[in-house]
Amino acid sequence: MINVAAIRMQQFGVHFYQASLTANDIDRLVRFEVLSYGEQGQAPARGGKRRQSKVNWDFLERRIGSSEKAYQRQIIKRKIDELVQYYEQCRQARDLPSIPGAVIISSDEPLRFEASQAGSNLGVLKVPEREGVLRAIDGQHRLLALHADIERFGEELFSVPAVVFDRLPEDHVVQMFVTINAKHTRLNASHLVSLSGRQLYRDDNLAAAHDIVRVLAEKSDSALCGEIKLLGVGQGRVAQAPLAQELKKLFATESFGGQRKSAAFRNEAKKFYVNYFRQVAQVFGAAWNGRKYSIKKATALRAFIRVSPSVISRLDQEHADRSDFRAIGRVISPWGRRIGDLRFETEGAWKRKNTTVESLATELRLALQYPEGASA
Repeated sequence: MINVAAIRMQQFGVHFYQASLTANDIDRLVRFEVLSYGEQGQAPARGGKRRQSKVNWDFLERRIGSSEKAYQRQIIKRKIDELVQYYEQCRQARDLPSIPGAVIISSDEPLRFEASQAGSNLGVLKVPEREGVLRAIDGQHRLLALHADIERFGEELFSVPAVVFDRLPEDHVVQMFVTINAKHTRLNASHLVSLSGRQLYRDDNLAAAHDIVRVLAEKSDSALCGEIKLLGVGQGRVAQAPLAQELKKLFATESFGGQRKSAAFRNEAKKFYVNYFRQVAQVFGAAWNGRKYSIKKATALRAFIRVSPSVISRLDQEHADRSDFRAIGRVISPWGRRIGDLRFETEGAWKRKNTTVESLATELRLALQYPEGASA
């Protein structure tokens, strides 16, 4: 048996538990299954494999069972891919939990609850330590994405909130599943994007950051046009949240100066970052336009944002307009000589140096400080 912190709850005479399971508990104890109609070779997942999927589908599909007694639908590969990307985004930005809402699980074997003291609903839930003893009623895609991504978690503590039922009858399980999944209320994608930087973000610095990210993603002359996925919507490969958080941190400092709430500040910042990334795309032309480079991944883009105050400082020293395209190019030109395209080759220097946001930002700052490579 494994011990799980839990709250015993009751509704209409039915007992269930609000529990905290670790990622490893989920990985060992939960079984995944989909409804099969007895067709030979029926795949448990549907949808084509995405070209840049981070999911090992051969490995994951072996974990998914199928039977005529199951109730879950076929797994949607696109949904798993998007969840894995979201988990990685949360892990990098460290500003949101990836699974904040409870998954709903039923145990096939009896559970035992030991109250912390007489009459208390707080205590320890004892779960049989057998592979597949739990099955998901709601949240199977979230848990499968966790399973697919768990190797990247390392030793990090990760808890999943779960509502756990003790041996629900089959008809009750199916009834609950249908009730939860029969209707989905989804916001229109255009409506989501229109909220960006306004009602959704009350913090002035965050609102400004999202305005800039949106301009970078949508302006036709932006080097990042179409590359950024706004609020999880669109074809972009980079999530907006890590970039917006990086900008927010800068705007909380005096990097740009002036009144951060003013329209003038936002306009200046928008123009600067559009022209800044256009020049970055020119300085590292081969990497920016190549397929085997990581320059347009969140790590690299965040590093370019993180070092931008140094670029702005140099522009101010030269009494140049901060949004002047040519002046920005003149300031960052040492990157072409001292850093070069090969630094971003995914299977080369990028992986060999175990690149992080701060390590790359440090290299970029040093190249600006010592444009000819002089020693300190």
